[in-house]
Amino acid sequence: MTAERTGVAALSRYAPRYAVQIGVPSGSEWLRADHLLEPDGPALTELLKRDHDASGHTSAHANALSLISFYAGRAPAAALLLWALEGRVLDVRPHNLWVKPNDGHGLAAIAIRSARFLPGGLRTLYDVVLTDHLLPLAAELHRRTRAGVRQLHGGVAAGCAMGFCAASREQETVPLRHLLERWQTFVAQAPGGLARLGEVAEAGGKLVYLRNTCCLYYSSTNGANTLCGSCCLTPREERLAAYEAGRPILTV
Repeated sequence: MTAERTGVAALSRYAPRYAVQIGVPSGSEWLRADHLLEPDGPALTELLKRDHDASGHTSAHANALSLISFYAGRAPAAALLLWALEGRVLDVRPHNLWVKPNDGHGLAAIAIRSARFLPGGLRTLYDVVLTDHLLPLAAELHRRTRAGVRQLHGGVAAGCAMGFCAASREQETVPLRHLLERWQTFVAQAPGGLARLGEVAEAGGKLVYLRNTCCLYYSSTNGANTLCGSCCLTPREERLAAYEAGRPILTV
């Protein structure tokens, strides 16, 4: 195994979301990420249906917001952490990336063709993660469902933030200050206006994300009468207090 493959494979020790399979996966259940960007393509239709059925969404709008959040929090997570740790950009361009849906909500696995790194730094990361991937996905979800662009970008921001925050939550962690500084560098000039859509803060000995947009999870059957811990419908200080107390879900 090459050093690059070893380094990418080792990311899973920070949190399960960073686990990446290397090599073109086999099996019809895998979806290539660039197929998700196709107008009215069946791959995105399949992901939306799985999330709708698992969460009991009552609107296409909420379905889209839920999907973009969990997808953004999983698909590029390894690339975001590698950049935070080493300043290198893992090739997770859509044509190089596959996602395996869970039976219901979320993604079960991520695969990339090879553990290849692209030349360049932050600007390349913006292209790989945002300009060529998550923002076009948000645009397609907006076109299909009319979910608001700002809310969809809020889901992108929240998902990307978890690419940094999750590494602060396991036994083997990266120093909080380093992760926070790298997040702040990433988001400051990020396309899509992500800097305005939320805040990473420290609470309960870990990094948490405080959203300025709502994903409407509370409107789903499974989320009835609950707000996510990061939800902008709860005052900021109440959210931080809940995280400090280890209560990430608040009842309406």
